[in-house]
Amino acid sequence: MIDLKKMSIQAIRSQLDQDPPSDEMIRLMLQDARSGVRKLAETLLRKREKEYTLQQRLESMRMYEREAYARGYRLVAGIDEAGRGPLAGPVVAAAVILPEDAYIRGINDSKKLRPQERESLYSTICETAVSYGIGIVDASYIDTYNILQATYEAMRLAVENLSVKPDLLLNDAVTIPSVSMEQIAIIKGDACSQSIAAASILAKVTRDRLMIEYAKQYPEYGFDHHMGYGTAEHLEALQKYGPTPLHRRSFAPVKSILG
Repeated sequence: MIDLKKMSIQAIRSQLDQDPPSDEMIRLMLQDARSGVRKLAETLLRKREKEYTLQQRLESMRMYEREAYARGYRLVAGIDEAGRGPLAGPVVAAAVILPEDAYIRGINDSKKLRPQERESLYSTICETAVSYGIGIVDASYIDTYNILQATYEAMRLAVENLSVKPDLLLNDAVTIPSVSMEQIAIIKGDACSQSIAAASILAKVTRDRLMIEYAKQYPEYGFDHHMGYGTAEHLEALQKYGPTPLHRRSFAPVKSILG
């Protein structure tokens, strides 16, 4: 048993860096006469609580996948899209099949993550996935068939671009027409399914990268700032320079400028 009374706070820190603290050690630290040691114990308890909450969230995000595996499915693909709302750029969908035992730390709905977190998770997902596919549908298709049909098409393309055929699709809130395999539409699926969350991250990062490249072609529009959404900066540029081939002419602000 370590005698904390004979250890300096720095020595205790060094010990904690080497070995995870036991419950007994934290208890003794909380009873220590030195406030610095007690504060260190309180920090450890907060970290434990945070880690427990994270693990619980990750476990809950595998509920739909676990149910699918229990029913005999083995290749379960999460499907999600990015870019339904912007005035410019494509709609992008992703399909991701993760291994049954996958636990991707930090995964969440892409909208709840910072850009650097999405980029890091993008790499992890690509490395971890059994397979992933991307579907991209441009503005001309959106204008011809409407954004909902374009979203369905992007999702179909993402599924087709998987290297293996999934047994089951877990979709974020929609049922994709003209797809033969079984589907489950999950409301707010990107927040409660690990596979859908993974797809939301791949779709978002892919689309953002495209918009950053488009910004080099059309620097006056600031696509790398707003990713094609209808911000004040974007609307001002649209009024000044008119629409590009990337703009969705059927969307109200663009349509009104075209008269």
